[in-house]
Amino acid sequence: MKNFFSVNDVPDLKQFVEKAKAVKASPFEDKTLGENKTLGLIFLNPSLRTRLSTQKAGLNLGMQVMVMNMGQEGWALETRDGVAMDGTTVEHIREAAGVIGQYCDVVGFRSFPSLKDREEDYNETLFNKFMEFCAVPLISLESATRHPLQSFADLLTIEEHKTVTKPKVVLSWAPHVKALPQAVPNSFAEWMNRAEKEGMIDFCITHPKGYELADEFTGNSRIIYDQEEAINDADFVYVKNWSSYHDYGKVISTDKNWMIAPDQLSKNTKVMHCLPVRRDVELASAILDGPQSLVQKEAGNRLWAAQTVLKEILTSDS
Repeated sequence: MKNFFSVNDVPDLKQFVEKAKAVKASPFEDKTLGENKTLGLIFLNPSLRTRLSTQKAGLNLGMQVMVMNMGQEGWALETRDGVAMDGTTVEHIREAAGVIGQYCDVVGFRSFPSLKDREEDYNETLFNKFMEFCAVPLISLESATRHPLQSFADLLTIEEHKTVTKPKVVLSWAPHVKALPQAVPNSFAEWMNRAEKEGMIDFCITHPKGYELADEFTGNSRIIYDQEEAINDADFVYVKNWSSYHDYGKVISTDKNWMIAPDQLSKNTKVMHCLPVRRDVELASAILDGPQSLVQKEAGNRLWAAQTVLKEILTSDS
């Protein structure tokens, strides 16, 4: 594995999940694999789980870890080519990424979309340029369109807690107080589609009309506009807000009835969320604090997802 950007970087999904389970069972088995290697984690946006889990994953593998919050600790980056830098940007991404690549053996990079220019966001201009100029293995810590480490942890969580061979997994839109990116639902849909093709799950998506995700991520997924119908007898419900893709970055609906309440769930349904979560806006506190919630276990698995990816990269690089 050279880079980790999407599920397309994973040759065998079932095997990848089994590797994560093995890493979780013996987290220090490869504690010298990253000896004398440096992991650089670059954040253009805030992070809690991604930062801490990936940092600890590097340490578990014996790596030295450097973390930089570029927005607060670095220069404002210019990403366009062929422009005179006579404005607010101080350093070009060509130089910044090139320097970071000289200091680090593996780099993790996190950025969010602008939610203003769909073409620029969905072309992944920022991530692709950073990958080109840093010239070392690059891990997506979330980008404009995807959050693969989160989705890997999500699939691991489902595999650990399923009670049937092919559980029913539902991605459900939830209300929020502001417009959020499509990265997490895009990525979740992409990973679940792959898992469905490999016979691991049954998958569908539910949301109000107007919140359809890009076809490249939803593929042939069933889209159900009636939430009650979609979550009926679901084994796992993944709750997440996102803004409109077609009316890009806009909030089409704020229907509070889309916040799932405990009485809407069957007793065997498990509920997931990537966190952070707006309690009693996106998801009822009674669910979050109840026995059906997997959000803490899901967050814990972020560590093993990151460590598995790092191990794959270090093994490929050795």
